[in-house]
Amino acid sequence: MTEGTMPAPHETPTLAPALSPARVTAVLRILVLSTFVVLLNETIMVNAIPRLMREFEVTAAAAGWLSTAFMLTMAVVIPVTGWFLQRVTTRTAFGLAMALFLAGTALAAAAPAFPVLLAARVIQASGTAVMMPLLMTTLMTLVPPHDRGRVMGNITLVISVAPALGPAVSGVLLQLGSWRLLFLAVIPIAGAMAIFGRRNLVNIGEPQAAPIDWMSVPLAAVGFGALVYGLSGLGAENAAQAPVPPEAITLAGVVLVGLFVWRQLALQRSSTPLLDLRALTFRHFSVALGLMCLSFMALMGAFILLPIYLQEVCGLTSLQTGLLLIPGGLTMGLLGPQVGKLYDRLGAPRLVVPGAALTALCLALFAFTGEQTSPWLVLALHVALSAGMAFVFTPVFTSGLSVLPPHLYPHGSAILGSLQQVAAAAGTALVISVMSGRAATAAAEGADTTGALATGIRWGFGIGAGIGALAVLVALLIRTPPAPPQPATSEPQAEDGTTTSKTAPTPT
Repeated sequence: MTEGTMPAPHETPTLAPALSPARVTAVLRILVLSTFVVLLNETIMVNAIPRLMREFEVTAAAAGWLSTAFMLTMAVVIPVTGWFLQRVTTRTAFGLAMALFLAGTALAAAAPAFPVLLAARVIQASGTAVMMPLLMTTLMTLVPPHDRGRVMGNITLVISVAPALGPAVSGVLLQLGSWRLLFLAVIPIAGAMAIFGRRNLVNIGEPQAAPIDWMSVPLAAVGFGALVYGLSGLGAENAAQAPVPPEAITLAGVVLVGLFVWRQLALQRSSTPLLDLRALTFRHFSVALGLMCLSFMALMGAFILLPIYLQEVCGLTSLQTGLLLIPGGLTMGLLGPQVGKLYDRLGAPRLVVPGAALTALCLALFAFTGEQTSPWLVLALHVALSAGMAFVFTPVFTSGLSVLPPHLYPHGSAILGSLQQVAAAAGTALVISVMSGRAATAAAEGADTTGALATGIRWGFGIGAGIGALAVLVALLIRTPPAPPQPATSEPQAEDGTTTSKTAPTPT
């Protein structure tokens, strides 16, 4: 399929009821608030790791699996959501996502042993993996092209603020009592959102009885899982002692993902693929995807290095670190709606290029920080970095998905979500590997522990700045795409030209 062609017969968009603007706002509000709850929980465990190590008597590497398993599960589940969201109703997808998240949260709160807590995090991540593509697909379906920038900006506010608040919220709750409060506090909020959502959410479109290729499912699960796991292990301190080298796991993941891609391309010619890669034939989407991956690599690298720098080099507590990083997250979130409005007026290039340049500059300045750097300067740089990212992410998501025809919205959202996880793992592995290697070299040359770590962190930020520079080059290719072709009449026609319905088609 070439850019701009219409869907094949078996991909005909489903029908949806016409919704009033007030009803559209209500639907999006339910999904946004629910997404906020599940994303907040993604980072709420950060400050609890030391306490969990003591209570369950596990190593730091084992405790780190609470985050790694969450990311792995997201990478495994998201590729399937493109097919899943077309097969079930909106209310069913929402109900399943929230049920999984609530079940995982309740199990985590009552976990008697570390393996149970780890399993609970996997269940939580399964629900989160469904919620994000559901939100993006529903937005692209309901909101007209001329208003998507503003709405996407409001969604960026929630998506940005939730992960930023996680460490601070966990710091406060851990001061009040047990680590179980991290989950007990979330249960009533998530439960209320689930009940309210099921009562008020309406179905967007009709489910399609699309077949599933069962060979593609394990290829996607094992391939993306191995790729993310292998990349995550490349930067680990004990990578050399691992039973299977992370490099081998990463290579296996690359091969399996390659087989998955080959399988989808073959299915596109004769059947229904699990993940429709024809979205990648749209140049605007592919360029936006590349910029998103580079920006996410740089951002995740910085987010990993900053807490290490603030606590191990500057001597701040975990609570102080979380509080210091909140203004940056709030900046990104609060700028989201304004950037969205500017996108509707100015288009993508005028926002993305300055945003990417500001991001690269801030990462370069972080590379000059040291033991004597004031935390206030770090705060200012983090706020500026977050502002730069706000000018990148909202236009990139909006322009990238807007160019796709309606039947590819779920698949485009799934591709974005899957590669986000891969980019996060790759960025983290790269900066941690560089940081560890340069710190070891500095220590061998006579630097003390803190000085050696500071040297390694500066090199890590330097790598992030290099990635940011590449993002600037890709940003120069970003264009504001024309709106995809929309039905000109409320009476869509079948292949033979006869009228099939009085209702305007709206995709799932």
